[in-house]
Amino acid sequence: MSTKRHILIADDDMNVIAGLSFLLQDEGYEVSCVTTAQAALEKVKVQSFDCALLDMNFAKDTTSGQEGLALITELRQLDSHLPIVMMTGWATIELAVDAMRSGAQDFVQKPWDNERLLHTLQTHITLAQSQGLNERLKQQNQLLQQAAHPQLRSDIVACSQPMQQLLTQLEQLAQSDMSILLTGDNGTGKSMLAAYVHRCSARAEQPFVTANMGAIVENLFESEMFGHVRGAFTDAKAARAGRFEMARHGTLFLDEIANIPLSQQAKLLSVLEERKFEAVGSSQSQVADVRVISATNGDLPAQIQAGTFRQDLYYRLNTVELRVPSLRERVEDITPLTEHFLRQFAAKYNKPVPQLSEAAQVALRHYDWPGNIRELRHVLERALFVCRAEQITPDDLAITSGEEVVANVDDPSLTLDEIEQAVLRQRLRHHQGNASETARSLGLSRSGYYRRLAKFGLAEHE
Repeated sequence: MSTKRHILIADDDMNVIAGLSFLLQDEGYEVSCVTTAQAALEKVKVQSFDCALLDMNFAKDTTSGQEGLALITELRQLDSHLPIVMMTGWATIELAVDAMRSGAQDFVQKPWDNERLLHTLQTHITLAQSQGLNERLKQQNQLLQQAAHPQLRSDIVACSQPMQQLLTQLEQLAQSDMSILLTGDNGTGKSMLAAYVHRCSARAEQPFVTANMGAIVENLFESEMFGHVRGAFTDAKAARAGRFEMARHGTLFLDEIANIPLSQQAKLLSVLEERKFEAVGSSQSQVADVRVISATNGDLPAQIQAGTFRQDLYYRLNTVELRVPSLRERVEDITPLTEHFLRQFAAKYNKPVPQLSEAAQVALRHYDWPGNIRELRHVLERALFVCRAEQITPDDLAITSGEEVVANVDDPSLTLDEIEQAVLRQRLRHHQGNASETARSLGLSRSGYYRRLAKFGLAEHE
């Protein structure tokens, strides 16, 4: 990850440009130089800078500063966060005040003092980075609150041989930046493992950002992934960072990748190949410095054959493809997972940790767990509240399939929510966790489908 700061210099005096270039390059800055206001605007349209050092006067006159003031205004429209430091040999208090009002961060008089100029630039670059980081953290926190990510916890329970082997592979892969595709059934912990790779990587101190590709409305895909500038479309009342910007220098986890609309797949592929993206409404390119991990429970090769998933995108995502075993393939983990979840829920609800009866342990080990670890969590959380003794019994677990509940819809004790939840579970199993097919079979829109899952606390799928 490059830490070299890039400064734009705009001045019509070649001697000034040469002097500033030598000074800044000697201090480790990358420098781009132009001699006109228009050239400065063209540069900022297509490239991002850490700071702009601009003359107040160009060809039209020599002292008024009007060209510089106009340039500040136009640059602010292109990039509201770019630090701008103005320079002139004809400084007045009024001109400095006007420059600040127009959006400049500071004002330096020629001839400049090297130490003061360097301090000024460093101060405003650091401040802008802090402000940008705060904005990204604010939006990341909103995402975390919305999704309530359990995968950000630091503990992983994995005693079985299949999981031990998988963790070893992930720890090795974490040392590289290659793309990883995690496959497997719903509820197996793919998002948790993606976060684990991030924690083991050199990017661990940087953001870990999740994007649920199935839950993003198609016409907002570009805004969600790449961000937008103010006024880019009707409801864009403020600029917004997309997932790629929020994950800068960190890891971007693309969950449910099989559900990305075909019309948007080419845009994602282009960003992954070129490592650059543009916010909606902007022509300024930003570097996509992220490590990409994706996950799906779908059959991507089958979707490629059906023409619903791009083969080139598939190859870009699966530099390494790893399958996460289902819970029935790692029976040895059921007991330690159960103990872990019961301790977790008991602490959360301030309750004593209950014991499992021997019969309950047998029931847990022999159940098929179509919902995998996610279903186990729900079963144990419910059992903690319904058990009336110090031990959890098989009756407290109530391990029944969705089909059994649906078969008894005439039972007057069932609420409408319970019936609707059971139907959702049944259809998901019938369609093997395929979100699009499940929503279609129920006559639901994609957004309506995800609202119902969230309503019943089923996360993405059950």
